[in-house]
Amino acid sequence: MSLRPVPRRPIRRPPAPPVHHRKDVFGLDTEGAAAIVIVAREDPTIREDPTIRVLSDRVPPDRVLTDRVLHAASAPPLSGAVRLLSRPRSIAAAAAVLLLGLAAVPVPCAAQGKLDARYVATLAGIPIGRGAWVIDIADDQYTAAASGTTSGIVRLFASGQGSSASRGHVRNGNLSPSTYASSLVAEKKSEELRIVLQNGVVKDISVEPPSPPQPERLPVTEAHRRGVIDPMSAALLRVPGNGQAVGPEACNRTLAVFDGRMRFDLQLAFKRMDQVRSERGYEGPVAVCAVQFTPIAGYIPDRPAITYLTRQREIEAWMAPVAGTRVVVPYKISVPTPFGLGVLQATQFVSSAGGGPRATPTSVRVP
Repeated sequence: MSLRPVPRRPIRRPPAPPVHHRKDVFGLDTEGAAAIVIVAREDPTIREDPTIRVLSDRVPPDRVLTDRVLHAASAPPLSGAVRLLSRPRSIAAAAAVLLLGLAAVPVPCAAQGKLDARYVATLAGIPIGRGAWVIDIADDQYTAAASGTTSGIVRLFASGQGSSASRGHVRNGNLSPSTYASSLVAEKKSEELRIVLQNGVVKDISVEPPSPPQPERLPVTEAHRRGVIDPMSAALLRVPGNGQAVGPEACNRTLAVFDGRMRFDLQLAFKRMDQVRSERGYEGPVAVCAVQFTPIAGYIPDRPAITYLTRQREIEAWMAPVAGTRVVVPYKISVPTPFGLGVLQATQFVSSAGGGPRATPTSVRVP
């Protein structure tokens, strides 16, 4: 009698755990979150940040140690973005100053006009923020207001939002700012800044909560507070003459800026003409200006961000016109960084001749 072999039943093994690609509320999958933690842990200047610690608690250790995640963490755009954007006083913060401050003393203005613009900020092609900007220039007064918020990957560890506004008078064709206010909120921290000016002279500054003393910071004297303009009003440049507002004359000037803490110069030089086309609104020529940053007072000399920006010669501001005036404002600003190109660019740039409702920080909402 022959024996038949008993067929062996296949061993059923539990299914392997799926690779998690579920995105969280910040728009990043678990591998991306692990990558953020890896980079942060390697950098002593940011690994103790409260937000990084919270993020670290969300990432299992075995996910942090996988080769795939390690590869993601070492990718230049991601690691660069983490190191750059985690430090509010880094090159990103100094670059933000350049994105806001593009003028100095009161400049002549003509006619009436208003602008409603929307912007997107990117670093190495990665979206990091978005904002809105409204300008209204009337016969005797002007207002400018902006609001912004972080977006995309930045929300993992540096979610925040802010608003700022400037008001002033138009006297003999000149923009003369009277007040500037900004409000910033990041995680559980907030700051309120207010500057009062008169005829280009800073009369009062208030910051809540007060900034801690930093002995290494170069002092700002009374002389440094004269002949300046606030950061919001600073973005309005009047082009002299009667010809086209968009041209070399939109650039060629040296400007003085005071942002409440730092006094710096911006030297603008005409570089070339270019063409832009927004998703909504302006389509036409822009004057591309080379921008050179020179710190004067209120800064820490050995800070790497300051040193880097001082040596940088590839910063550009693309200036577009406000209808009904001879004023040009930034349509696009690009700032090279060690981690990729930082760009602030308009997606909507709608301007029209004539006055309109006064803009305030609360009336300017980011879509």
